[in-house]
Amino acid sequence: MYLKLAWRNIWRNKRRTLITVSSIMFAVVCALFIESLERGGHNQMINNMTNFHTGHIQIQDERYEEEPSLDNSIEYDSSFSERILEIDDRIYNVVPRIESFMLAAGEEQSRPAMVLGIDPEAENRLNELKNRIVAGRFFEPGDGSVVMGEGLASRLNVAVGDSLVLLGQGRFGMTASGIYEISGLFRHPLREFNNQIVYLSIPDAQWLFSMEGMITNILITPDQLKYNDPIAENLERALSDENLNILTWNEMIPELIDAIEFDRMSTRVFMGILYVVIGFGIFGTILMMTLERLREFGILLSVGMYRWKLAVIVFIETFFISILGIISGFALGLVVLSYFYFNPIQLTGDMLEMLEEMGFEPTLPMAIAPDIFMWQGSVIFVMSIIICLYPTVKIATMDILEASRS
Repeated sequence: MYLKLAWRNIWRNKRRTLITVSSIMFAVVCALFIESLERGGHNQMINNMTNFHTGHIQIQDERYEEEPSLDNSIEYDSSFSERILEIDDRIYNVVPRIESFMLAAGEEQSRPAMVLGIDPEAENRLNELKNRIVAGRFFEPGDGSVVMGEGLASRLNVAVGDSLVLLGQGRFGMTASGIYEISGLFRHPLREFNNQIVYLSIPDAQWLFSMEGMITNILITPDQLKYNDPIAENLERALSDENLNILTWNEMIPELIDAIEFDRMSTRVFMGILYVVIGFGIFGTILMMTLERLREFGILLSVGMYRWKLAVIVFIETFFISILGIISGFALGLVVLSYFYFNPIQLTGDMLEMLEEMGFEPTLPMAIAPDIFMWQGSVIFVMSIIICLYPTVKIATMDILEASRS
């Protein structure tokens, strides 16, 4: 009976109810938007670093982390890749790489460069590198050509079809040098890498560095990110006797974790301020609703209705209103987040230049995850229920005669 009375009461004055529901809905949408924006930015940072740099899990020689040298390489062939896939069926992709730094030179200019020997197909499954080609084509394994970041190409004043000279040190101190045709240019999402990276096939890199049958590291991609740590543990057990080191991305780039945690703290402060503003907005609508109904409360109490029964009914009313506001906020928030998820906000002007200088993509991506909705919905719900206790307290302390004359 109390539920039925409360439900009927909230729709006796539709305008008042809709105003209160709208205020809660607005609070939920704002909180979801900010949380999704933060999560999307963090996910983009992590994806860029793992897909183009460290991988989610990395296998390397046990000495490579302390001394990242070509001398500390590991033997690799297709059978080793198949063996890794058999260790855990949750492994989606195995990406072999050879990493080193060399001097890259065009006809007139030279610059230091990060040179990566890759398997084009495995690399493309990891980061869709071929889709980032902006000029020319991607090389074929062993064809003696390279693709490079358009930023580095601009610094060297070279273009597709020109020759690129690579000069450095190979394995065990041997001289490494070669001349390669530039088959394509690509745009790396991280500006720092875009200005210094050169890709060539693993066979060409092994010849260049005098390390036939060797690579420096293997990147492992899980089919779902939540399996990252379990897969790493299985790899450690299976490869424990082979002098290999198994590292997860958060172990390889702890500074990124620190940056994300710092950003989360600043967002929490901003969210706290937002909650205060939203809380006062909700309280204003609840206060208005309570003052409008003082006469009604006074008359009900004067004809013999118990205070606690009236308080229970009013509390259930506010509970219904809070639930309606949160559900409508979820519905509208899902529409808004979905739109910006598929159409990320593109930054321009000074903001674009600033983010590119910092090495970030000039977009504001969104993330859609159930825990975002559950967390923000719970916070707004608790806040709404606390605020909605005001009518209950008012009923418990109100003067019947004064309320009846109001």
